[in-house]
Amino acid sequence: MALRIETFDNARGGNTLYKALTHPTAARQGQALVGMLMRNTPVAVYDPSGAAEAFNEIFCLDRVEIAGTYVQQVARIGDTVLGHATKPVTELADSCARSVFVAAFDAGRTIAQLQPYLPDGARAFSLDTMRIPAERLTNRSAYLDPLNFATNFAFFRDAGGLHTRLVTANYWSGYGAETVTCWMTLFAGDGQILAEWCESCGGAGSTIILDSREIRDHFRLTEFCGQLFLHVVGAAGHDVVKYALDTFGDASSSPETARGGRADTECALSSTHDANAWPADRYAGLPAPGPGERVVLWLQNSHPIPIPAGDIRLNPMGEDHLVPIVQPIAPFATHAVDIGEVLPGLTWPRQIELRAGKHMVRPRYEILDRSRRRIAHVNVERGDLVADLGLPRLAGTLGKGYLLPAPVMPLDEWESVVLPTPMAVGQTELPIAALVYDPEGNEVLRHPFGRVPRAHQAALDLDEVPGIDALHDGYGHVELIYDFSAGGTADGWLHALFRYRHRRSGHAAETSFGAHVFNTILTYRDEPQSYSGRPPGLSTRLFLRLGENGFDTLCQLIYPASRPWRAMSATEITLHNCGGREVARTSLAIPCSGSRLWYYRDVFDAATRAHAGAGAYVMIRDATCRLFGYHGLVGCNGSFSLDHMFGF
Repeated sequence: MALRIETFDNARGGNTLYKALTHPTAARQGQALVGMLMRNTPVAVYDPSGAAEAFNEIFCLDRVEIAGTYVQQVARIGDTVLGHATKPVTELADSCARSVFVAAFDAGRTIAQLQPYLPDGARAFSLDTMRIPAERLTNRSAYLDPLNFATNFAFFRDAGGLHTRLVTANYWSGYGAETVTCWMTLFAGDGQILAEWCESCGGAGSTIILDSREIRDHFRLTEFCGQLFLHVVGAAGHDVVKYALDTFGDASSSPETARGGRADTECALSSTHDANAWPADRYAGLPAPGPGERVVLWLQNSHPIPIPAGDIRLNPMGEDHLVPIVQPIAPFATHAVDIGEVLPGLTWPRQIELRAGKHMVRPRYEILDRSRRRIAHVNVERGDLVADLGLPRLAGTLGKGYLLPAPVMPLDEWESVVLPTPMAVGQTELPIAALVYDPEGNEVLRHPFGRVPRAHQAALDLDEVPGIDALHDGYGHVELIYDFSAGGTADGWLHALFRYRHRRSGHAAETSFGAHVFNTILTYRDEPQSYSGRPPGLSTRLFLRLGENGFDTLCQLIYPASRPWRAMSATEITLHNCGGREVARTSLAIPCSGSRLWYYRDVFDAATRAHAGAGAYVMIRDATCRLFGYHGLVGCNGSFSLDHMFGF
């Protein structure tokens, strides 16, 4: 069953109470609080802000004798909380309770107000018992300030010749933050803590790099495959920890070495975007294995309580055949699921739905193709959406409206495949089409998918689409849009998986994302989306991490437009050193509906790159339009990675 706790609401954002209750550092204190309540029964529960049920869902009050539940809001009198009909708090003194549990943080003032109503001799307890240490708080005067819980998880591994490297920057300084630090907790595969430490995030714009090899050496650890919990203190502007996560393999374990070919020090395998910091009930976009492939889903418990056997389930997309994961998963533990064993016979391009029950942040999956592998992530499947009957009528007003851009990599080197992915429970069909543009913004072909059913197998290999050879310079980009020419409905939550395969080496990478309205001054609901203000979002700030140790970095910037916008972008590409200082700058003009594919080593010469040094990164800014970007590393013998970029 799904946990009955609110983690994220699309109107209000993330739920800070959830993060406070499940924070790894608060777990032991939360369990101790339950123990104190058990020793002071019967307990009257005062629930002034609706936190009692959430606490119970994580820490379980089943063994606590409850004398009654009490509320402050008159409208809540008579509701059921912890199995009891609530009473007005003015009747608390009649409860004969030995203790009162005030289900709230910052409860000092509330407890003082309760004094006239406390039963004789009763002790008062509150959630303040499980507060994390003060040195980990950004705003000590308001515990549930979202900035106090700027946290996230990362899949983290250093085992079997595989290594992970997390890269981000101190972007909070751009919003006025002064001293910024990061507390980290490294969990082993069984959920036990391997290491816990704190590091400075440096000055404004400084690079933050966490390398599994360095961490393993520093703490003298054996091999591990688990997760890294990050908690940023001193944050401003953003309460989400964003990062790029690369996976590398030793050359000794690479397929090139095994075949006797040239091998560098190591090979780039894959990259993924940051995890969504709030667990969801369902995830989708998990591909079934293709010929010769194994798909491994990494389930990582984000909570201080076990996931019971059978609470996590999988089903083929569009089918009600649910297969439970029979192994329980310990608190903060990592469990690998071989999709071929759980759902035998299901093959690409079929897709799988994950019923995660709000137990974990956005999971990763890993595809093993002979001795090559790649990592990507599934996406949140929304259960709150219904078809927007007005969308088909807005085609003339919004132009292309919602669109989802992705690269068409150079045809002579890469194969590009598009797989639409249903990403809302209510999506029974996807009426869509694919438009392909050359780098100058000219539409060269249109492929109608039609009204794709939920359980479809409509993977589009762009090699097979007539007219693809018309792409100027052999590359461009594809946009998925709604196509209502044959009818159908839509909700705006259009997603797809984009898979790329290097023709010569066979290395592959994939990424997935959702549609938005781009580059029009008209607004529709919260689109064009803006991360730092009200819509429309008509500017760009993207972070590009750079490859080191012989890796080059590729970047494709796409200028999508729902309606015609400015003829050319005014894009600035700025190289920063590890301390955040600008080293060099260049500009780029991208035609509306066009794109530009470029490489770090082509844009900045060797002397400039050397001056930037290790830990350098690039910021991409444009005050005139909203760009969408993809980045990747290019390694030895055709190995590469590719994922969508993120902004600050």
